[in-house]
Amino acid sequence: MAWINYLEQQTDYLITNFGISAPWAIYCRMAIFLLVLFILCSVTYLITKKFIVQNLYKLFRKTAYTWDDLLIEHKVFETVANLVPAILVRVLVPIIFRDFTTILPFLVKITEAYLILVSIKVIISVLKVGEQSLNRHPAFQDKPLNSYFQLIRLLLYTIGLILILSIFLGKSPLYFLSAFGAMTAILLLIFKDTILGLVASVQMSANDMVRVGDWVEMPKFNADGNVIDINLNIVRVQNFDKTITVIPTYYFITDSFKNWRGMQQSGGRRIKRAIHIDVSSVKLVNPELREKFKKYQLIEDYITTRQKEIEEFNIKNQIDTSELINGRRMTNIGVYRKYIESYLLKHPSIRQDMTIMVRQLANDNKGIPLEVYCFTNTTVWVEYEAIQSDIFDHLYSTASFFELDIFQEPSGKSFSGWR
Repeated sequence: MAWINYLEQQTDYLITNFGISAPWAIYCRMAIFLLVLFILCSVTYLITKKFIVQNLYKLFRKTAYTWDDLLIEHKVFETVANLVPAILVRVLVPIIFRDFTTILPFLVKITEAYLILVSIKVIISVLKVGEQSLNRHPAFQDKPLNSYFQLIRLLLYTIGLILILSIFLGKSPLYFLSAFGAMTAILLLIFKDTILGLVASVQMSANDMVRVGDWVEMPKFNADGNVIDINLNIVRVQNFDKTITVIPTYYFITDSFKNWRGMQQSGGRRIKRAIHIDVSSVKLVNPELREKFKKYQLIEDYITTRQKEIEEFNIKNQIDTSELINGRRMTNIGVYRKYIESYLLKHPSIRQDMTIMVRQLANDNKGIPLEVYCFTNTTVWVEYEAIQSDIFDHLYSTASFFELDIFQEPSGKSFSGWR
């Protein structure tokens, strides 16, 4: 470099004119060059950051694209601005310190290591932009992209560490790779959670087990809420009480959990709940009670049709109907069961294209369970609970119209009239 030689000659001439002896002239020249290098790096950094980068950011803000705004958010070009001084230092340090052969190799290694660190930082900034851009795309919003980008970052840090070690120790990067191979057992122990998390993330993604936004329930960890983040090591679940549960990713492979996504995608949420009828209030329907039931619009046609079938059966089989127990009869609990079914079939908030069933379960010490099984036309939790409550408010209040008693455990009030 002729201009470097010319600059050295002029500097030496200037130092000699100041009367500085030859042994000290080398140190003076080095100090002057270091000052020039500092000024040069500062100027290039300021020019890159204040003018080039800021003008680029102004241009990006005017565009209609969103990905270039992420470049601003993650300060990608500001990171690139650090590369310019690093390259200058790497080029000029061997020239400035060429008379100091003992420390020159060490300084070169430091500058090369710094270049590697800055380069990795630039690549990671670009990766973060790519990660957020993909996360905003509808096709990837429910995919565990964080896990894969975390793995890439981990590989970059590992590569950077190997390159820096190879620079300082003067060994080939392949030497450290072979050393890592010999330390496989230790590495597996250190990175156990990361490796298990990676395998779990791949399986979760391949089998579409969990997505960001899914409502999951994992009783082992008291988790019941929406998945807000999936990465290489952990899955974050925001519970409905707004607390955050952190679960190791691999537990979604090894342990059982419930994912409510199917319910949310179906557009209907199941109601499966029973009311308990007191056994002592169950009875056969006599003519007077039957006439009373005919006044209830939801089952008016049913009562007429059903009674006709019963009478035809009894006449055909010559059954003496003077006694209520003889032949076929309707029961008040059976009529009530039909009433509930008709009520659900007419309910505007119940999905008519999904299963609607009212069934009688085996009785227990709480009476006879009449179970309502149907689906609401909404999966929103608050709306679902309101619909379910309205339905059972109606059922509890109408049981007495069928001369049925709702069973409940005796309370203090039940014994208040006793002497």
